Amino acid sequence: MPYSLIRDGNHDQWFVSLSEFKPFSLSGYLGDSNNVCILLFSEIVIVQHPVSVCVPRNYTVTLSVRAVGSGALHYQWFQSDQTEVQGATEADFVFTPQNSQLYVCRVNDKHNNCVFSEWVKVKVSDPGALCLPEAWRGEPHIAVNPLSQTVQLGQSIRLQCTAFGIPAPHYQWYQNGNPLQGKTKETLQIENANKDHEGSYLCAISNVLEEKWTEAAEVTIVLPDKPTAKSLTATDKVALLIGNLNYSHFPNLMAPVMDVHELASLLQQLGFRVVSLLDLTKAEMQAAISKFLQLLNRGVYALFYYAGHGYECSGRNYLVPIDAPQPYRPENCVNVQRVMCSMQAKCTALNVVLLDTCRKWYNQHYAPSQIRSLAPLGNTVYGYATCEDAEAFEVQDGERSSSIFTKYLNRHILRPEKVTRVLERVSEDLGRDPLVTGKQVMEIKHTLKDSRALTDPVRTTGHTGELYLRDMCWMRANELPRRCLVTFSCGAEVELNFSAMFSNVVIVFATVRAMGSRALDCRVSLKTTPVLKDIFSNSSRQDWAHDMASLLLCTVDNPDCTLRLCGLQKLQDPLVITVDLHYTDAERKLRISETRKENIGKPLVARWELHKITHTEAAACREEVPFRSVDQKAAPRHPSYQMPDEGCRPSTRKALNTRQCNATMPTECMDSRRKEPEEDDENDFFKCVQGNSS
Repeated sequence: MPYSLIRDGNHDQWFVSLSEFKPFSLSGYLGDSNNVCILLFSEIVIVQHPVSVCVPRNYTVTLSVRAVGSGALHYQWFQSDQTEVQGATEADFVFTPQNSQLYVCRVNDKHNNCVFSEWVKVKVSDPGALCLPEAWRGEPHIAVNPLSQTVQLGQSIRLQCTAFGIPAPHYQWYQNGNPLQGKTKETLQIENANKDHEGSYLCAISNVLEEKWTEAAEVTIVLPDKPTAKSLTATDKVALLIGNLNYSHFPNLMAPVMDVHELASLLQQLGFRVVSLLDLTKAEMQAAISKFLQLLNRGVYALFYYAGHGYECSGRNYLVPIDAPQPYRPENCVNVQRVMCSMQAKCTALNVVLLDTCRKWYNQHYAPSQIRSLAPLGNTVYGYATCEDAEAFEVQDGERSSSIFTKYLNRHILRPEKVTRVLERVSEDLGRDPLVTGKQVMEIKHTLKDSRALTDPVRTTGHTGELYLRDMCWMRANELPRRCLVTFSCGAEVELNFSAMFSNVVIVFATVRAMGSRALDCRVSLKTTPVLKDIFSNSSRQDWAHDMASLLLCTVDNPDCTLRLCGLQKLQDPLVITVDLHYTDAERKLRISETRKENIGKPLVARWELHKITHTEAAACREEVPFRSVDQKAAPRHPSYQMPDEGCRPSTRKALNTRQCNATMPTECMDSRRKEPEEDDENDFFKCVQGNSS
């Protein structure tokens, strides 16, 4: 017998040396890599699984499995279609693959016990003329390097690299030396390319043997070619984005945070003056819309976007403020049609209203409010996230939450196409999304007579006076406090920096720049007067952690303390920041605290002083109390849909967990009125479909 037995006197067990290990049968094992303890059980145990490989065509591959069990063991290798591989009945499967394929090995014994190894993939690539090094041991060998390219703004970036390796190599993409999170495949695909995506890209390729780097690929972003047809221009571009998420009397939402933030960034790339606001009461929504209307004038492109709770009543669309009572009524909300009429009255060249909210019919017995019809100016576009009497959904995609409508809107909004065509692309993508099939269909309405696009250039000739006034008004809502240095008596210096997340949310960064000769172990903390509530601090909203972390990224390196200030529209007095410095006195060895106060005025939208806007100024978006006719009561359009108890349901709901429905209780899950659907990732859906089909 080629194996030496070793006895453990303390535990009365026998060990077998594996210094020259070959496949053999034992009743069980336990121990380190050199000795195996013989146990008394009959199961088969795989001690070495095969590994995935990536090789060129016609390269000889060996897949190996090692197992121990009772008596002689038998092996059978299978392909991914669950068919046996003829002749592959040994622990080592040697073959020359021609195509990529999945393999698994079944190990069984004479007692009808069997166990399967892990599935492995043998990937076969054929990059053309390629010669592997003669002494290749399986370390990563790069066959295809990514290529430099020039991409038009809004188009897709696609970089490809291929490497051979045994085991199959892992990929990690880098941009300008920084790792790209989640980009770990051979192909790097980036949609809606913008200037932030310019730079040098390369990929690190590694396995257990070695790590190698591809050649760098330079990506350049250029503006799209200008059309040869008549060029349409705007005298200016202005956008107001409102996202409501923390409601006093209704379920909170998740998606508006990232949706508003990302859409604001894309619109800024298109040259829009953007004001983005979170969590507004009715009075604040009316005041913000009133200020927005002041920025509009002849020839301006105006865009109004809302994400949050909403509903439809008697053909009118209503936006629900965060302070709306339960049950809400039209007089508690903001009427969208009234906002659009006020936008048209400014003689704008293009009006776009995008509503990421539900349109469930609510209380259809109200008579329509008295709003005049829109003038036939041929400049109006409505983009509804969903059709009449239907809900809009939000979905968790990976580690972040977004509405399914805005997800596709952001994918196409940079396209240099007529705005209605852009929305059609959004509608087509949304219609193909399996998560909302049969539940949400986008609706587009417009009277657009010209091929106006959101990418149209701004030409201010003849409108410079109006532009100057807009500049003054808009800049007031976007002015950050200046960076300042706070000095303490101990000689320490703390620098305060400021960054805007939204027009009514600012982040304060405090960094200890100097500690002086007396101060040791400095710690700094911040607070404000008056105190501003952090709308993101709700402990029950842990699913925001990833979203908030991504929004906190800025140019400030390693701050010692941060403070997020929300709801700046409520600020009536100048904001005072209290900086507390805690340090150890080097001479007295005592822990000492010092305090300094810094008046930073009214940052961002606080300078608009929305609380001072009078009732008359906000009348353009005010909704009169609707009346109910004594003699004529409006009949519901579809009596079967009249459910009084659903008037206060969330306007934006999570997409259905298709995997759970298919696997457990399809009838109950598909009935959205019985149970709130759960979030699901589209990738999980496709895996589920593939699994069910097989």
